[in-house]
Amino acid sequence: MDVLVTGGAGFIGSNFVRYLLDTGDDSVVTLDALTYAGSRDNLAGYLDHPNHRFVEGDIRDRELVDDLVADADVIVNFAAESHVDRSIGGAEPFVSTNVQGTQTLLDAALDADIDRFLQISTDEVYGEIHEGKFTEDDPLAPRNPYSATKAGADLLVQSYRETHDLPTLITRTCNNFGPRQHPEKLIPKFIQRAANGETLPVYGDGSNVREWIYVEDNCAALDVVLREGDIGEVYNIGSGVELSNLETTEKIIEAAGGSEDQIEFVEDRAGHDQRYAIDATKTKALGWEPEWSFEDGLEACVDYYLGDDE
Repeated sequence: MDVLVTGGAGFIGSNFVRYLLDTGDDSVVTLDALTYAGSRDNLAGYLDHPNHRFVEGDIRDRELVDDLVADADVIVNFAAESHVDRSIGGAEPFVSTNVQGTQTLLDAALDADIDRFLQISTDEVYGEIHEGKFTEDDPLAPRNPYSATKAGADLLVQSYRETHDLPTLITRTCNNFGPRQHPEKLIPKFIQRAANGETLPVYGDGSNVREWIYVEDNCAALDVVLREGDIGEVYNIGSGVELSNLETTEKIIEAAGGSEDQIEFVEDRAGHDQRYAIDATKTKALGWEPEWSFEDGLEACVDYYLGDDE
């Protein structure tokens, strides 16, 4: 299968490219604009893989996208601006990349009669939930500019399915962690700060709850959905591991060798969702199960970010 992976030099995208090349014989083309969140280094050791080609470019470049899509069987779209705090500071690049960029890909996929279009989304499109778990049938209620643009992209993808019969799939995953994540994200940031004896700024009182999944487990789920998922469907991908931000911080301190004296509670951010939790029953029905515990994944992260692993 010829796979076009957009945003494939970013955190989750690069791990997915590596997963495909390690586990199968697919031909993979990676397209990435190499913004602050993407790097060739994330694909080190795979840039010269015989089944892989890297292309630097933007998903909003219709001519380039048309050329690449013409040779692809499927598209997996990771390309996105993805940091909530950055979206609060300025939403324009999020609208441009996450919505308009997705539209460019959809139009190219439609013209090329692509076999499958997998849109990578997030549990944040559902908004917050205080009890229970979100299912794929729950309405979207994003509460910050980042999640709003991802929700908009999801709806656009679904509209192309309904209007043009484009063979689309959507996945919505909980918080990922693992190697090659941008250092502005909570887990790599706190691992490095804890080890260096720096403060660990926790929003509000630290009670906000997130569900965490190790990135390799997510990649395995994405691969299953891409190959086995029913066209037109949405699939939640979650581990069931829920931790408050304070609990996550305490686990990082324990794993990285810091001290709870480093914790500093800071003013809560605007639109900070209290809790995310998703029901992954539908994805598990395809034969997938997460294999990594949070503790094992965190240990691997400590080794990676503190330089004991490559």
